[in-house]
Amino acid sequence: MPEAIFSSEGSTGEYRPEPAEIEVPRLKGAGLAGVAGAGEMSHAEHVAAVRAGEIGAVHSWELVTAVDGPGTRLTVFLSGCPLRCAYCHNPDTLKMRDGEAVRVEDLLDRIKRYKAVFTASNGGVTFSGGDPLFQPAFLSRLLRGCKEEGIHTCIDTSGFLGANVTDEMLDDIDLVLLDVKSGLAETYKNLTERELEPTIRFGKRLNDAGIPMWIRFVLIPGVTDSLENIEAVAQIVKKWGSVHRLEVLPFHQMGRDKWAELGMKYRLADVEPPSKISVEAARSVFRAHGIDTY
Repeated sequence: MPEAIFSSEGSTGEYRPEPAEIEVPRLKGAGLAGVAGAGEMSHAEHVAAVRAGEIGAVHSWELVTAVDGPGTRLTVFLSGCPLRCAYCHNPDTLKMRDGEAVRVEDLLDRIKRYKAVFTASNGGVTFSGGDPLFQPAFLSRLLRGCKEEGIHTCIDTSGFLGANVTDEMLDDIDLVLLDVKSGLAETYKNLTERELEPTIRFGKRLNDAGIPMWIRFVLIPGVTDSLENIEAVAQIVKKWGSVHRLEVLPFHQMGRDKWAELGMKYRLADVEPPSKISVEAARSVFRAHGIDTY
Protein backbone atom coordinates (compact mmCIF):
# COMPACT_ATOMS: atom_id res chain seq x y z
CA MET A 1 0.00 0.00 0.00
CA PRO A 2 1.50 3.37 -0.95
CA GLU A 3 2.62 5.21 2.19
CA ALA A 4 1.88 8.57 0.48
CA ILE A 5 -1.86 7.89 0.75
CA PHE A 6 -1.66 8.42 4.50
CA SER A 7 -0.80 11.91 5.66
CA SER A 8 -0.15 13.91 8.82
CA GLU A 9 -2.21 14.65 11.90
CA GLY A 10 -4.29 17.69 12.93
CA SER A 11 -4.18 20.72 15.21
CA THR A 12 -4.45 21.13 18.97
CA GLY A 13 -6.90 22.65 21.42
CA GLU A 14 -8.31 22.43 24.94
CA TYR A 15 -11.94 22.41 26.03
CA ARG A 16 -13.87 21.67 29.20
CA PRO A 17 -17.68 21.58 28.98
CA GLU A 18 -19.94 23.13 31.57
CA PRO A 19 -21.45 20.69 34.10
CA ALA A 20 -24.38 18.76 32.65
CA GLU A 21 -26.57 19.44 35.68
CA ILE A 22 -26.92 23.14 34.81
CA GLU A 23 -27.48 22.49 31.11
CA VAL A 24 -31.26 22.16 31.32
CA PRO A 25 -33.20 22.44 28.05
CA ARG A 26 -35.23 25.54 27.39
CA LEU A 27 -38.99 25.37 27.79
CA LYS A 28 -41.09 25.99 24.69
CA GLY A 29 -44.77 26.03 23.91
CA ALA A 30 -44.68 23.89 20.77
CA GLY A 31 -43.11 20.50 20.23
CA LEU A 32 -40.96 18.76 17.63
CA ALA A 33 -42.98 17.66 14.59
CA GLY A 34 -45.62 15.71 16.43
CA VAL A 35 -43.89 15.49 19.82
CA ALA A 36 -45.46 17.76 22.42
CA GLY A 37 -43.29 20.18 24.36
CA ALA A 38 -42.93 19.77 28.11
CA GLY A 39 -45.27 22.66 28.87
CA GLU A 40 -45.25 25.22 31.66
CA MET A 41 -43.57 24.58 35.02
CA SER A 42 -41.38 26.41 37.48
CA HIS A 43 -37.61 26.40 37.05
CA ALA A 44 -37.19 24.20 40.13
CA GLU A 45 -39.77 21.71 38.82
CA HIS A 46 -38.05 21.74 35.45
CA VAL A 47 -34.59 21.04 36.88
CA ALA A 48 -35.94 18.24 39.10
CA ALA A 49 -37.71 16.62 36.14
CA VAL A 50 -34.54 16.77 34.02
CA ARG A 51 -32.46 15.17 36.76
CA ALA A 52 -35.04 12.40 37.14
CA GLY A 53 -35.03 11.73 33.41
CA GLU A 54 -38.69 12.66 33.07
CA ILE A 55 -37.76 15.45 30.68
CA GLY A 56 -34.93 15.58 28.17
CA ALA A 57 -33.42 17.98 25.67
CA VAL A 58 -34.31 16.88 22.14
CA HIS A 59 -32.99 18.50 18.98
CA SER A 60 -34.99 16.63 16.33
CA TRP A 61 -35.98 13.25 14.94
CA GLU A 62 -36.19 11.69 11.51
CA LEU A 63 -36.98 8.41 9.76
CA VAL A 64 -33.98 6.92 7.94
CA THR A 65 -33.20 3.62 6.25
CA ALA A 66 -29.91 1.69 6.41
CA VAL A 67 -28.03 4.62 7.96
CA ASP A 68 -28.23 4.52 11.76
CA GLY A 69 -28.55 0.77 12.19
CA PRO A 70 -30.49 -2.03 10.48
CA GLY A 71 -33.82 -1.52 8.77
CA THR A 72 -35.87 1.64 8.95
CA ARG A 73 -34.91 3.66 12.02
CA LEU A 74 -36.51 6.48 13.89
CA THR A 75 -33.38 8.43 14.81
CA VAL A 76 -33.81 10.77 17.76
CA PHE A 77 -31.15 13.45 18.13
CA LEU A 78 -30.64 14.41 21.77
CA SER A 79 -28.87 17.65 22.65
CA GLY A 80 -25.60 17.85 24.57
CA CYS A 81 -22.15 16.42 23.85
CA PRO A 82 -18.90 16.37 25.86
CA LEU A 83 -16.69 16.33 22.74
CA ARG A 84 -15.88 19.19 20.40
CA CYS A 85 -15.00 17.29 17.24
CA ALA A 86 -13.38 19.45 14.59
CA TYR A 87 -15.56 17.85 11.89
CA CYS A 88 -18.90 17.81 13.76
CA HIS A 89 -21.74 18.15 11.26
CA ASN A 90 -24.34 18.84 13.97
CA PRO A 91 -22.75 21.66 16.03
CA ASP A 92 -26.26 22.86 16.85
CA THR A 93 -26.65 19.78 19.10
CA LEU A 94 -23.60 20.41 21.27
CA LYS A 95 -25.34 22.24 24.13
CA MET A 96 -28.11 20.57 26.07
CA ARG A 97 -29.74 23.90 26.88
CA ASP A 98 -30.29 24.51 23.15
CA GLY A 99 -32.56 21.50 22.86
CA GLU A 100 -36.30 21.54 23.39
CA ALA A 101 -37.69 20.15 26.64
CA VAL A 102 -39.72 17.01 25.87
CA ARG A 103 -41.41 14.61 28.27
CA VAL A 104 -40.27 11.00 28.03
CA GLU A 105 -43.83 9.68 27.65
CA ASP A 106 -44.55 12.03 24.75
CA LEU A 107 -41.45 10.96 22.87
CA LEU A 108 -42.23 7.30 23.52
CA ASP A 109 -45.74 7.83 22.15
CA ARG A 110 -44.20 9.15 18.91
CA ILE A 111 -41.76 6.22 18.70
CA LYS A 112 -44.50 3.62 19.25
CA ARG A 113 -46.44 4.92 16.25
CA TYR A 114 -43.82 3.34 14.01
CA LYS A 115 -43.82 -0.16 15.49
CA ALA A 116 -45.37 -1.64 12.35
CA VAL A 117 -42.67 0.01 10.21
CA PHE A 118 -39.94 -1.33 12.50
CA THR A 119 -41.40 -4.83 12.41
CA ALA A 120 -41.73 -4.88 8.62
CA SER A 121 -38.17 -3.62 8.05
CA ASN A 122 -36.38 -5.23 11.02
CA GLY A 123 -35.67 -1.68 12.17
CA GLY A 124 -36.12 0.23 15.39
CA VAL A 125 -35.11 3.40 17.20
CA THR A 126 -31.63 4.95 17.34
CA PHE A 127 -30.72 7.54 19.94
CA SER A 128 -28.06 9.87 18.58
CA GLY A 129 -27.05 13.46 19.13
CA GLY A 130 -25.02 15.23 20.28
CA ASP A 131 -24.33 12.20 22.40
CA PRO A 132 -27.27 10.43 24.06
CA LEU A 133 -25.07 9.45 27.03
CA PHE A 134 -24.98 13.14 27.98
CA GLN A 135 -28.55 12.58 29.28
CA PRO A 136 -28.32 9.13 30.92
CA ALA A 137 -31.45 9.37 33.10
CA PHE A 138 -33.63 10.43 30.16
CA LEU A 139 -32.02 7.86 27.87
CA SER A 140 -32.52 5.10 30.44
CA ARG A 141 -36.26 5.75 30.56
CA LEU A 142 -36.47 5.85 26.77
CA LEU A 143 -34.60 2.57 26.37
CA ARG A 144 -36.77 0.83 28.97
CA GLY A 145 -39.95 2.12 27.37
CA CYS A 146 -38.86 0.91 23.94
CA LYS A 147 -37.89 -2.54 25.18
CA GLU A 148 -41.24 -2.90 26.94
CA GLU A 149 -42.80 -2.36 23.51
CA GLY A 150 -40.48 -4.87 21.82
CA ILE A 151 -38.72 -2.16 19.80
CA HIS A 152 -35.10 -2.72 18.73
CA THR A 153 -32.86 -0.12 20.40
CA CYS A 154 -29.57 1.40 19.32
CA ILE A 155 -27.38 4.20 20.65
CA ASP A 156 -24.96 6.22 18.55
CA THR A 157 -22.15 7.44 20.80
CA SER A 158 -18.48 8.31 21.10
CA GLY A 159 -18.36 6.17 24.25
CA PHE A 160 -16.62 8.97 26.16
CA LEU A 161 -19.44 8.96 28.71
CA GLY A 162 -19.72 5.18 28.83
CA ALA A 163 -19.38 5.28 32.61
CA ASN A 164 -22.87 6.84 32.66
CA VAL A 165 -24.36 3.59 31.36
CA THR A 166 -25.66 1.32 34.11
CA ASP A 167 -25.87 -2.45 33.81
CA GLU A 168 -29.65 -2.07 33.63
CA MET A 169 -29.28 0.23 30.63
CA LEU A 170 -27.00 -2.29 28.93
CA ASP A 171 -29.82 -4.85 29.22
CA ASP A 172 -32.03 -2.52 27.19
CA ILE A 173 -29.53 -1.83 24.37
CA ASP A 174 -29.58 -4.09 21.30
CA LEU A 175 -26.86 -2.35 19.27
CA VAL A 176 -24.23 0.36 19.73
CA LEU A 177 -22.85 2.51 16.93
CA LEU A 178 -19.49 3.32 18.52
CA ASP A 179 -17.42 6.13 17.05
CA VAL A 180 -13.73 5.30 17.30
CA LYS A 181 -12.50 8.60 15.96
CA SER A 182 -8.80 7.80 16.21
CA GLY A 183 -6.57 5.00 17.44
CA LEU A 184 -3.80 7.33 18.60
CA ALA A 185 -4.40 9.21 21.84
CA GLU A 186 -2.75 12.42 20.66
CA THR A 187 -4.68 12.49 17.40
CA TYR A 188 -7.91 11.81 19.29
CA LYS A 189 -7.23 14.70 21.67
CA ASN A 190 -6.35 17.05 18.82
CA LEU A 191 -9.53 16.11 16.98
CA THR A 192 -12.05 16.02 19.85
CA GLU A 193 -10.40 17.96 22.70
CA ARG A 194 -11.03 14.93 24.93
CA GLU A 195 -9.34 11.63 25.80
CA LEU A 196 -9.46 8.33 23.89
CA GLU A 197 -9.26 5.93 26.83
CA PRO A 198 -12.93 6.19 27.97
CA THR A 199 -14.04 5.04 24.51
CA ILE A 200 -11.75 2.02 24.71
CA ARG A 201 -13.03 1.14 28.18
CA PHE A 202 -16.63 1.38 27.02
CA GLY A 203 -15.94 -0.75 23.94
CA LYS A 204 -14.39 -3.44 26.14
CA ARG A 205 -17.36 -3.34 28.46
CA LEU A 206 -19.78 -3.71 25.56
CA ASN A 207 -17.74 -6.58 24.22
CA ASP A 208 -17.66 -8.32 27.61
CA ALA A 209 -21.44 -7.95 27.78
CA GLY A 210 -21.83 -9.40 24.28
CA ILE A 211 -23.61 -6.32 22.92
CA PRO A 212 -23.27 -5.99 19.13
CA MET A 213 -21.28 -3.02 17.91
CA TRP A 214 -20.95 -1.23 14.60
CA ILE A 215 -17.75 0.81 14.63
CA ARG A 216 -17.63 4.14 12.82
CA PHE A 217 -14.38 5.78 11.75
CA VAL A 218 -14.30 9.07 9.85
CA LEU A 219 -11.42 9.39 7.39
CA ILE A 220 -10.19 12.99 7.37
CA PRO A 221 -7.29 13.94 5.10
CA GLY A 222 -4.41 15.30 7.15
CA VAL A 223 -6.06 14.39 10.45
CA THR A 224 -7.05 10.72 10.81
CA ASP A 225 -5.78 9.19 7.56
CA SER A 226 -2.20 8.30 8.53
CA LEU A 227 -1.39 4.62 8.20
CA GLU A 228 -0.22 4.62 11.82
CA ASN A 229 -3.56 5.94 13.04
CA ILE A 230 -5.67 3.56 10.95
CA GLU A 231 -3.57 0.62 12.10
CA ALA A 232 -4.02 1.77 15.70
CA VAL A 233 -7.81 1.80 15.28
CA ALA A 234 -7.65 -1.72 13.83
CA GLN A 235 -5.58 -2.94 16.78
CA ILE A 236 -8.24 -1.64 19.19
CA VAL A 237 -11.28 -2.92 17.31
CA LYS A 238 -10.02 -6.40 16.41
CA LYS A 239 -9.96 -7.32 20.11
CA TRP A 240 -13.74 -6.92 20.36
CA GLY A 241 -15.50 -10.04 19.16
CA SER A 242 -18.93 -8.42 19.32
CA VAL A 243 -18.05 -5.98 16.51
CA HIS A 244 -20.30 -6.89 13.58
CA ARG A 245 -18.94 -4.33 11.14
CA LEU A 246 -16.75 -1.28 10.75
CA GLU A 247 -17.71 1.65 8.55
CA VAL A 248 -15.08 3.96 7.07
CA LEU A 249 -16.96 7.22 6.56
CA PRO A 250 -15.40 9.78 4.21
CA PHE A 251 -15.11 13.25 5.68
CA HIS A 252 -17.53 15.78 4.15
CA GLN A 253 -18.25 19.49 4.43
CA MET A 254 -22.04 19.34 4.90
CA GLY A 255 -21.84 20.91 8.37
CA ARG A 256 -19.61 23.86 7.45
CA ASP A 257 -22.47 26.34 7.01
CA LYS A 258 -23.88 25.47 10.44
CA TRP A 259 -20.58 26.43 12.08
CA ALA A 260 -20.68 29.80 10.32
CA GLU A 261 -24.32 30.40 11.29
CA LEU A 262 -23.46 29.69 14.93
CA GLY A 263 -20.45 32.01 14.83
CA MET A 264 -18.09 29.12 15.62
CA LYS A 265 -14.58 28.72 14.23
CA TYR A 266 -14.36 25.74 11.88
CA ARG A 267 -10.84 24.35 11.73
CA LEU A 268 -11.40 22.07 8.74
CA ALA A 269 -12.92 24.61 6.34
CA ASP A 270 -10.20 24.04 3.74
CA VAL A 271 -10.01 20.25 3.99
CA GLU A 272 -11.18 18.34 0.90
CA PRO A 273 -13.02 15.00 1.19
CA PRO A 274 -10.75 11.96 0.83
CA SER A 275 -10.37 10.31 -2.56
CA LYS A 276 -11.99 6.94 -3.29
CA ILE A 277 -8.49 5.47 -3.45
CA SER A 278 -7.62 6.63 0.07
CA VAL A 279 -10.96 5.41 1.46
CA GLU A 280 -10.43 1.96 -0.04
CA ALA A 281 -6.85 1.95 1.20
CA ALA A 282 -8.11 2.55 4.75
CA ARG A 283 -10.72 -0.18 4.39
CA SER A 284 -8.06 -2.60 3.21
CA VAL A 285 -6.13 -2.09 6.47
CA PHE A 286 -9.15 -3.11 8.54
CA ARG A 287 -9.97 -6.04 6.26
CA ALA A 288 -6.41 -7.28 6.61
CA HIS A 289 -7.18 -7.70 10.32
CA GLY A 290 -10.28 -9.76 9.59
CA ILE A 291 -12.72 -6.92 10.37
CA ASP A 292 -15.90 -6.85 8.27
CA THR A 293 -15.51 -3.40 6.73
CA TYR A 294 -17.70 -1.13 4.63
